[in-house]
Parts: sequence; structure tokens; C-alpha cells
Amino acid sequence: RTESFVGGRWLPAAATFPVYDPASGATLGMVADCGVPEARAAVHAAHEAFCSWKEVSVKERSSLLRKWYDLMMQNKGDLAKLITAESGKPLKEAEAEVLYSALFLEWFSEEARRIYGDVIYPSAKGRRALVLKQPLGVAAVITPWNFPSAMITRKVGAALAAGCTVVVKPAEDTPFSALALAQLANEAGIPPGVYNVVPCSRSKAKEVGKALCTDPLVSKISFTGSTATGKVLLHYAADSVKRVSMELGGLAPFIVFDSANVDQAVDGALASKFRNAGQTCVCSNRFLVQSGIHDSFVKKFAEAMKRNLRVGNGFEAGTTQGPLINEKAVEKVEKHVSDAVSKGATVVMGGKRHQFGKNFFEPTLLSSVTKDMLCAHEETFGPLAPVIKFDTEEEAVAIANATEVGLAGYFYSQDPAQIWRVAEQLEVGMVGVNEGLISSVECPFGGVKQSGLGREGSKYGIDEYLEVKYVCYGGL
Repeated sequence: RTESFVGGRWLPAAATFPVYDPASGATLGMVADCGVPEARAAVHAAHEAFCSWKEVSVKERSSLLRKWYDLMMQNKGDLAKLITAESGKPLKEAEAEVLYSALFLEWFSEEARRIYGDVIYPSAKGRRALVLKQPLGVAAVITPWNFPSAMITRKVGAALAAGCTVVVKPAEDTPFSALALAQLANEAGIPPGVYNVVPCSRSKAKEVGKALCTDPLVSKISFTGSTATGKVLLHYAADSVKRVSMELGGLAPFIVFDSANVDQAVDGALASKFRNAGQTCVCSNRFLVQSGIHDSFVKKFAEAMKRNLRVGNGFEAGTTQGPLINEKAVEKVEKHVSDAVSKGATVVMGGKRHQFGKNFFEPTLLSSVTKDMLCAHEETFGPLAPVIKFDTEEEAVAIANATEVGLAGYFYSQDPAQIWRVAEQLEVGMVGVNEGLISSVECPFGGVKQSGLGREGSKYGIDEYLEVKYVCYGGL
């Protein structure tokens, strides 16, 4: 599908924009380039649908979300191919994303039936206090390219379960997954206007985002992306005091203490760092390794990278690392590597563009990294693993927390007391202890500091789309 999906219909726009395969540079298709009029029309369609969707029984909303999940599972092969084509990630990873994505619909189909209120007995006689939970209204959902399916269902599943309707603006690099989800939502019987998609080009993204976030009919903004863009959207939301949830940038520390099982830490480092070519918000950005095991870890990490990582087209069997999303992303990794080397870092492995193509970069490991290097205080979003040596636990925690963001953090230790101390002291929203992959539909996803507001997934995720109403019932 290449058109927008508004009010249950496929609609063209006055212009189109190309979507490219990041591996080959080939054009995958020309997609409707929606502007402000189309965005406003989608909001109106969503608002009109909300008037009836909020009255649909939770059992029926649950059933429809389950049907949508079932259709995703029936079409998981095609959905995975779309993800690999437009994002470049290896097909095996794309298949895992489709499952993860579908599971949010399944999870929230079940949570829809567990939206409970309260009865409170106040001090005043003859009264009862009721607490009701009601859907907020229309939610504007703005999603990134690195997980083009899962970032949508994690938000939309919760919104629809709560009784809200949505307008989705997918990333310009990866609109096909959002449109495929629209096709399946339609087939599942999700009513017209409940799920709307308005794709647009990079040149129109700012005006469309502004239109969605300032429209008086929009009650909620949910955004995943950079901290800089999140701050702009917060300004838009402020004028009409809209509810906002945001999952923004990270700079995840990966700490390996002397007490760690080094082999286990190496396996976790591989999984955390190189999934989706390092283009995940929760992937490790800084590796802090205690001096007693530093050399052993670096040696084993390099050997594991050489043994397990294979760069190539995402559709090729055996590929573990595809292309970065575009050349701008490659240039950022190059910049971080050259800055580190100029300041004394040593290239242990990789360090340059990969011969496979212009959007490919070698899996790279740096040692002798210091806190003043760009890769130590900026999110790289690429296949670069910089290792910083430290001496004490206090030093590691101080380095890990010396940042304005705090999404995820990881550490490896076999010392129970140390595990409790560090888990509580790390200033992040999610902690992986002896584990490099932590995302799960059942668990709350989100950060602290400038890494965002609110939580997604889990039983907490649906609360982001509900208003709490207090009813004082007197005269009893």
C-alpha cells in the first residue's frame, strides 16, 4: 500500500515521495506525501470515530485487537520482508520484530478487560467516592524507523484498548510497515477512523508533526525519537496542555565488574550492541570495564565479534548486520571513530566503512577510550563499541550517571550486594543485570531524565491513554 489510510479509506495525496532500500539504494515505492490538510483530516476522522469507539464494550475492543494480532501472525513472513526491505535489518531480526510487535496487540487485548476503578470511603458521612478511568480521546502517534512495526503497536495497542483512536505518522524512511498494519486492522474489523496513517516526506515532517501536536481535537501525543525533537513537540503540547508520553534518546552504559562471568558478559555485549547494527535506543553505547578483567574482556569481545558477526544484505542467509538507515548515519559513526582515534583511542576491530556498500559500516571495537571523546557522551546509533577502563564501583556508577539521559543500563556482576547497590544507583528507567536484551511486552519500557516521560508496554502502558475521574456520590 502506498496511499494514506484515513477514516477506513485509502486516500492519495497531491504529491508522493520515494522510499529507498538502504542496502541497495533502490526505490521501493512512491508513497503519499501527506501535508497539513491531510493530517487535519485524519484528526477529524479519528475524533469522529472516538465518539463511538469509546462506547464499544471492552470485550469487543479486546476481541478486535486479538483478531488484529491473529492476522499479523498469519502474515508474519510478508511483514518481516517489508521491515527488512525498508529498514535493512536482517530478516531474522525482522521476524523477531514482527512477533514482538504482534505480542503488544495480544497483551493489550487482554489488558483492555482489566481497566478497573476504585470505590473510596471518605471521612464525610453519607458519601461514597468513585474513581473512574476513561479514554483520553484522539492520540497523535509519531514513530521512528528503527522498529517500524513494534513502535506502532506498543502505542496503538494501548490506545485502542483504552478506547482512544489514533493518527499515526510513521518515519519517512519506513512507512510501509505502518500501512501494512492499516491493511490488517481493516481486515480485523477495526472501525473506520480508529486507526489512521498519514505518511509524509522528511521535508513535510515538521509541519505535519506540528499540525498533529497543536490540533485542539488531539488529546494525547506519543512520540519515540530523538531528545531534540521530543523537546520541540513538548513545546507544541504545552499551548493546549496535552497529555504526553515520550521515549527519547539513550546513552546506555554496559558495565563489566571484576566479579562478572566474562564469557557471559561478552555474549550480552554482542546481543546488546550489534542488534539492528547498533541502531536501537537501548543498545549499549559505552562499555565500562573494570581494570582487573579489562584486557580479557576486550580480547574475548574482539574474538566473538570476528566469529559471530557477518555484514551483508538483510535478505541473505547468515547476515547478522545489515546497512545503517542512510549515509548520514554512517557519517556519524565515522565522526565518532575519527574523534576517538585523534584523542588516543585504539582501533581493535573495524573502524571504517564496509566494502559491501555505502550505508554499511564495519563492526568496530575501540579500546583506550576516555570520557572526553564524542562516543562517550553522544549516542552513536551505529555498530561502534567503545571500551572505557575503570578501577572502582563508585567510579563506574559516576561515569554511567554523568549524562542528561537515562533510558537503559546494563551491568555484569556475580556479587549479590553489588547487584543491589548498582541496580538502585543507576539513573536509568530500565536495568539489565547479567542480561543484554531486556525488552518484553509484559514489562514497563521508558526512561528517566531527558530520556522521556511515561511508560509503554506492561500493565502501566494503558494508563498513558486513560483519564482518572473522581465522582463524589452524596446523599446516601
